[in-house]
Amino acid sequence: MTEDAAAAVNDNLDMVLQPDAPSSAPTYRRSARSPRGEARRRVLLDQVTDDIATNGLVEFSLRRAARAAGTTHKVLLYHFDGVDDLLTQAVRELRERRIARGLDAVAALESQQSLSARVRAMWPVLVGEDAWVHDQAIGLMMFDPQRYGELGKGATERYLEVLLSLCPGDWSARRKLGVSEMILGTLRGFLVNRLASESGEDGTEAGLEALCRALDREEATKG
Repeated sequence: MTEDAAAAVNDNLDMVLQPDAPSSAPTYRRSARSPRGEARRRVLLDQVTDDIATNGLVEFSLRRAARAAGTTHKVLLYHFDGVDDLLTQAVRELRERRIARGLDAVAALESQQSLSARVRAMWPVLVGEDAWVHDQAIGLMMFDPQRYGELGKGATERYLEVLLSLCPGDWSARRKLGVSEMILGTLRGFLVNRLASESGEDGTEAGLEALCRALDREEATKG
């Protein structure tokens, strides 16, 4: 019996009512994560992430996710805690893909490139093909932070981790953190400005050039 089939069968056997939950709110008990189960969860998550990268977050549902993954919503509930948990994990996975592409762009540069060159190499990725989906995630977090706040949880720390790794190795930890915070805040401002601009002439390119000049001055400063 395949794992999907086992999950569907076990839905009938393992459906339990939580002691502190209303009798009308059943949840599905999942067995402890096995290597095989985790591998299957990983495949499902990749397929759902592919779907939101293509179709966005509007009208996301377990039914739509199940179609994308070629399975049933009960199987998804066997591997995830519900539609919000699945959506959160898919958005985080999409973020990791974005970061990986950005680091690949930096790695493609010639050695000994400046910090500003590394930041500029990452910018096209931030405004690339799936940028609109990240914009939707931000919109959901602002619209209903209580429900969708988890979509952005850990994002700042994750992006800072990447930016810290791009800073010159001989800088102090304090200097790396300060400059990384400046870069992150500025780039986020550019991304929001793109959304708010009605003319299409948002000045982002000029702003990016100014940021790069500031980084060049910072890198030329000793100490």
